[in-house]
Amino acid sequence: MSKSERSIETNAVHGAGFIKSLTGAVSTPIYQSATFKHRELGVSTGYDYSRLSNPTRDELEKTVALLEGGKDALAFASGMTAVSNLFAIFKPGDHIVISDDIYGGTYRYIEEVLKEYGIAADYVDTTDLQAVKAAIKANTKTIFIETPSNPLMKVTDISAVSEISKEWGLLTIVDNTFLTPYLQRPLDLGADIVVHSGTKFLGGHNDTLAGFIVAKDDKIIERLKRIQKTLGGVLAPFDSWLILRGIKTLAIRMDKQESNTEAIAKWLKTHKKVEAVYYPGFEDYPGHEIMKKQSSGFGAMLSFTVDSEDTVKRILKEVKLVSFAESLGGVETLITYPFVQTHGDVPEEVKESGGITKRLLRLSVGIEKAEDLISDLQQALG
Repeated sequence: MSKSERSIETNAVHGAGFIKSLTGAVSTPIYQSATFKHRELGVSTGYDYSRLSNPTRDELEKTVALLEGGKDALAFASGMTAVSNLFAIFKPGDHIVISDDIYGGTYRYIEEVLKEYGIAADYVDTTDLQAVKAAIKANTKTIFIETPSNPLMKVTDISAVSEISKEWGLLTIVDNTFLTPYLQRPLDLGADIVVHSGTKFLGGHNDTLAGFIVAKDDKIIERLKRIQKTLGGVLAPFDSWLILRGIKTLAIRMDKQESNTEAIAKWLKTHKKVEAVYYPGFEDYPGHEIMKKQSSGFGAMLSFTVDSEDTVKRILKEVKLVSFAESLGGVETLITYPFVQTHGDVPEEVKESGGITKRLLRLSVGIEKAEDLISDLQQALG
């Protein structure tokens, strides 16, 4: 059976098998070497210097590409390193259409770095296809979407946006961090490029940073490899091994985290101090049907709005099992306050107008027993 015929669960466990150890090691070895010895002038083993390529990183990149259905993947030192390398394919005078409910770090990079280099961006509700079309200009080069978005869990139709991009000759880029290729494969839906913070669900254990870009076009891949080689923000061998180890349990972690999230979302919806729950798994949730069409699950993220800022403060102080911390996607459940954490650099009026208020909390649900998590949230809410 070929790798393309195997299930994603099996491919996650066994990986690409790109690097074969002479010892028959089941776990990919960590090639903790900065440089590699040449046999003679003009004769290389295929590895010269770890900024260019490293066997452990190569195995990881081939594995992520296999899972996403891409031609190749590139691994970086963090999700934002991946984003910055990706945006380096654009030039002064270019224009980007991007989801208005976007991760705060991406927003900061666009506003504080890209615009300094003459690259413009318009933030659009990408769930509204007419708004997407209206935002396209003569110099637009790409439509960048998060789905579900961070933190309001907006669902964008990837196939529909990809069709718009093709009509206008644009690239479609999808941040697939929240769902991973286990639950959603944007390249199969027409997207050109996928970006990940591998720190999150791919790694899954809150113990390392990583970022990925996956593409299906050889020319785009080669261009990105030149940029990666030049800028040098590559993922180290040990961190590559940690992400490989995390990916082995991706399927069982996501299944457990998703079932926990559904239980917690239903419970939160009944609490008197909770005014709204943002979770695409609800049948009456905007985008629910689109998500059923393009994804095989609803993921392990939700956000919720409570009745007051005092309730926010109480929850963040009183949670015991749930950790008040940034990040997401690990086996431990984390609660985050987007207004001052993930979106702290977004102007207050932009946050408020977009729904990221001082009463909004985001929950990344782990693999603990759901009843224990609900009990902790119950006592914290009071």
